[in-house]
Amino acid sequence: MSNIVYIFLISFGVVIGASLFSGIAAIICNHPPLKKMLDISLTIKIWAVAIAIGGTFSSFEAIEKGIFNGEIRSVAKQVIYIVVALVGANLGYGFIKLIKTCGDLWLE
Repeated sequence: MSNIVYIFLISFGVVIGASLFSGIAAIICNHPPLKKMLDISLTIKIWAVAIAIGGTFSSFEAIEKGIFNGEIRSVAKQVIYIVVALVGANLGYGFIKLIKTCGDLWLE
């Protein structure tokens, strides 16, 4: 269970951290920060998943061993890890969208 929490928070943190730092870079480069943060958070989601599960090859190797050795439990565990990482990355993206929405409401 603790691995699931780690994986979720790592993928969430990768998206949030990359978005925030890209916003800082956009301010330095005189570009609109919220637009850049939203663009980066959308494109980095798949990388956040790969980072959270420890790289794509180790996960695929565990799935392969599980399928060919008949260990369904190992395959199910890896699928759960991937789904949890996807949920974390999508919630990170949703959080950045929420920041943009709040910024739009603030300006009204």
